[in-house]
Amino acid sequence: ASFVAAQLPLPNPPFLPANSSAGAEPTSGGYPNPGWTSLLGSLIYFYDEQRSGVLPSTNRVPWRNDSLILEGLDVGIDLIGGYYDAGDYSKDTFPLSFVLMSLCWGATDFGKGYDMANQTAYLDDTLRWGHSRSIFLPNLNSIIVADTDGSYWGGDRSIPSPRPVYTINNVNPGTDAAAGAAAAFAACSNLYAARSFNSSVYSAPASLRNDSYSTTLLSHGQTLYSFAVNATNGRKTYQTSVPQAASIYGSSGYGDELAIAALFLSIATGSSTTYQEAESYWTKYGLASSNRVFNWDSKTPGLPVLFAQANAANSGLGGNYTAWQGIAEAYFDDLVNSNGGGFMTGDGLLFYDGDSDDASLNPALNAAMLLERYVPMASTAEKKVAYQNFAKGQVDYALGKNSMSVSYIVGANPNSPQNPHSAMASGGFDVGEIDTVPAQEAYVLSGAVVGGPDRFGRFFDIRSDWPETEVALDYNAPMLTLAAMHVLGDTKDPFFTSLQAGAYDAVKPKGAPCDAAVTDGCHGSGLSKKATLALAIVLSVVGLVVVGLSAWYIILLVR
Repeated sequence: ASFVAAQLPLPNPPFLPANSSAGAEPTSGGYPNPGWTSLLGSLIYFYDEQRSGVLPSTNRVPWRNDSLILEGLDVGIDLIGGYYDAGDYSKDTFPLSFVLMSLCWGATDFGKGYDMANQTAYLDDTLRWGHSRSIFLPNLNSIIVADTDGSYWGGDRSIPSPRPVYTINNVNPGTDAAAGAAAAFAACSNLYAARSFNSSVYSAPASLRNDSYSTTLLSHGQTLYSFAVNATNGRKTYQTSVPQAASIYGSSGYGDELAIAALFLSIATGSSTTYQEAESYWTKYGLASSNRVFNWDSKTPGLPVLFAQANAANSGLGGNYTAWQGIAEAYFDDLVNSNGGGFMTGDGLLFYDGDSDDASLNPALNAAMLLERYVPMASTAEKKVAYQNFAKGQVDYALGKNSMSVSYIVGANPNSPQNPHSAMASGGFDVGEIDTVPAQEAYVLSGAVVGGPDRFGRFFDIRSDWPETEVALDYNAPMLTLAAMHVLGDTKDPFFTSLQAGAYDAVKPKGAPCDAAVTDGCHGSGLSKKATLALAIVLSVVGLVVVGLSAWYIILLVR
């Protein structure tokens, strides 16, 4: 109950997202800017839309219902509550831990943005609901890593149950999942204890201090970290113990989770020993060579930033601030100069082959969030400007400054996505008719950040095309921190207020996507039908003359 109950009273009347038409009008301006405060509120409202379990009396989402109210009881475990991870009804600990860690880290550095937007009570409510799920079972020394049945497409009243539940424990360990959860509890303990890094550089944490709750969170974090480090059967990625996780949220390693868990715990306790453990993981697991994208799987790019913050705030930890500053800036310099494995698409989005293919906005927004967080520590004025400008470009892109004129946040503007990949919001009950029944999404999934456009900047807004239209808890996480930053320091409106209704329809791409969900756009040579036919005839004749075959095959390689 202590995890679920909100410490702070929720506003009455409650905040509700505005109609999308309001997003096409300039705001009154001023400080804080009402466009940014409203956006921050909508982004956190999305987490209310994703809730599982028995909804509270303060539920703000009229179309959501109680769901899976007996979750886990068939196996003697109370798994009621928590959040649905994405567009279906899966609940997954590994990405959820990343989300909670990211939100708490952001609200520690830029918490006054939540205060100024009157969203701190909702932040508190969101975090407590996330921690309420019984992922950690101290009596069994186990963690629930997933409970899911991804085959169901329909409303929240009829989710099939019971569902498969997967756990890790001392015998079947999952170092990454345990350490990731430890990092989440430790980061949130810091927030609830109001442990700020540097009040002259960052804002004060959000005003939700509760020392007893912070202590509880820290205790859980320390226990989870010990579990991660000392499991009887050694250190392993969690999909080694739970193979079913590999195709959904498979982990690439556990060194980064151990490092960030130890680092957040050292910040919480002031322990130089735990801090040295964090540095040792950086070296032992060769994390410097895996410094690519920051997301639910890879925490590595965030580590130099957090190391620098920790050492700037507490020299007693025994680290070298200048050294970590240099590592962070080497990464960011490569990033802004397209030397870090990513490239800029034709219309200005940071894109990584592989990492961006299934959710293009997420790597870019996480990079922007890290850049903005690091700006106050940058060693030169030129770097500050370069990092801030690059981050602003990615935020503006997500908010509509792109070739599609789409603000990629549902409900923010008339040009926002109309068909997010969400079973609960769609109103449909047949995955075979996902794009046509119903023709229009039944409910507006307000505040949801979707996957984003393809590498060519095209966005097709097709419900079944999950790489472009799916929503997820971790997609919203960096945008929340970025919005809080802008509430604090931006008097100008979000870019989407300059987009008028119909802008997307005027440039909406023809044809179909070519990605992991929809392959209709992957076929064809790119030539006209007549040219393709002529080429086929020529190749056929040559094949007959040279080889003398009576049948032949023409293979056209598209990509």
